[in-house]
Amino acid sequence: MDRRITAGRVALAAVGLLVSGAFIGLALEAARQGSGVLDAFDAWLLRIARFTLWQALLSTLLSVLPSILLARALARHPAFPGRAFILRLFAVPLALPAIVAALGVLALYGRAGFFAPFLSVAFNEHWPGIYGLSGILVAHVFFNLPLATRLFLNALESVPADQWRLAAQLGMGARASFRFLEWPAMRAALPGIAGLVFMLCVTSFTIVLLLGGGPRATTLEVAIYQALRFDFDPARALVLTLIQVALAGSIVLAMSRLGASFSGDANLPVAPRRIVWHTPAETGFNAALILVALFFVAGPMAATVVAGLKADLGRLATESAVFAATATSLVFASLSALLCLILSLALVAARRALEMKRGALPATLLERATDSGAAMVLIVPPLVIGAGWFILLRHVGNVFAFAPVMVVTVNAVMAMPFAIRAIRPAYDAASARHERLCLSLGITGWSRLRLVDWPALKRPAATALAFAAALSLGDLGVIALFGSDQVQTLPYLLLQRMGSYRTADAAGLALFLGLLCLALMFIADRLGREKT
Repeated sequence: MDRRITAGRVALAAVGLLVSGAFIGLALEAARQGSGVLDAFDAWLLRIARFTLWQALLSTLLSVLPSILLARALARHPAFPGRAFILRLFAVPLALPAIVAALGVLALYGRAGFFAPFLSVAFNEHWPGIYGLSGILVAHVFFNLPLATRLFLNALESVPADQWRLAAQLGMGARASFRFLEWPAMRAALPGIAGLVFMLCVTSFTIVLLLGGGPRATTLEVAIYQALRFDFDPARALVLTLIQVALAGSIVLAMSRLGASFSGDANLPVAPRRIVWHTPAETGFNAALILVALFFVAGPMAATVVAGLKADLGRLATESAVFAATATSLVFASLSALLCLILSLALVAARRALEMKRGALPATLLERATDSGAAMVLIVPPLVIGAGWFILLRHVGNVFAFAPVMVVTVNAVMAMPFAIRAIRPAYDAASARHERLCLSLGITGWSRLRLVDWPALKRPAATALAFAAALSLGDLGVIALFGSDQVQTLPYLLLQRMGSYRTADAAGLALFLGLLCLALMFIADRLGREKT
């Protein structure tokens, strides 16, 4: 058997073990708890599930509807001053850790935030802060409005240039162009984009944990965390986890039927040159819309920088806890990225080998699993996997001693869909060029990877490594469950400082963490744009 297929089977088995182990832990706990599981189905649980869906629906509407107008404005003004800068800025929230963005929102709209005096005057009372549903919505729109805008803009840029030329020759105005050219392109992308944003909001953990503000604004994932870390109620955590998995699975299934992209890739082509007729009123409206969106997205970022610079950065840089947390984060991120690359490369190579082996026959189940199996881990969010293993490992020993293994493996698997998208095109192209030569010369295994495949994979592999490391570096999901005084990452330490009301320290750590993640994402973006 081809060694690539064997490696792919091992990678699939590793992913399957991680996910199934969480469900085994849940199933064993269900059998052990017995009637306690049934007792967990109560009115409070129904309210939590209803709020999870309600905040996701509102966040989706507030993110997607304005993004349609914003993407259209950017598409109709390819020469808008600073357009390239705006699009690059809109890519920043994709790389910014949620905990950093949440602190930026609080620095602007919190009870001691920059806008607090103005809001107190506007509401004729002391501004209580933006905690609760309003804070969750603002943070979700901050993250998802730029993503949806870039995806809609990508759909608009796919309209053939000859259609734009024909529209110009016919003298189509804004309304006719929207009806016959722009809306059909965006309508085709709308279900997938809305589904992706809805999925991200349903599985949002850090934003709701920091900005929810109490039991009235709690989602399923936050309730799972609270049930395990504070109440230690495994029965309730089990029921919450099962509902979360069923909900996420239903959304992913609907997204797959709509042809949505699970990774939310939003790479944009160069804006094409086209002739578009503008009226002064349309130009003014579009310019105002773009500027409002620009300030809305840039505000939390600027607030994070300003608040971080006010902190005692010199003291934080020399503090032993910060140094240890930074070192731990970098080690975990490096190991997670390396494991992600190995697993992703194994699946990509196995899929290609199986595709060539079957020829014109239909794809086998194993080939389909290597192709889309990694993306299906998004059905089970990181916190849910962590909850299942938390319940299982507590019967083995000190559950917090497993923190390094759990953080590295869960973050590696969660980054695999993104890594596969970066690696697969280059690997398939290299295989198409060299497959027959390798077969005729008998070059297989490590020799083939080192001599034939790796030269073509170096740059996309570096992109995948940087991307996976950035995702792991800013993640709070698994470490929130398994973290302790002995094992702390930067996000976990930041959460602790916030919990002890050391807001200045938290702001400094947020700035440091954000810069680290942005540097990694910048490296990934630059490597991804270079030609191999």
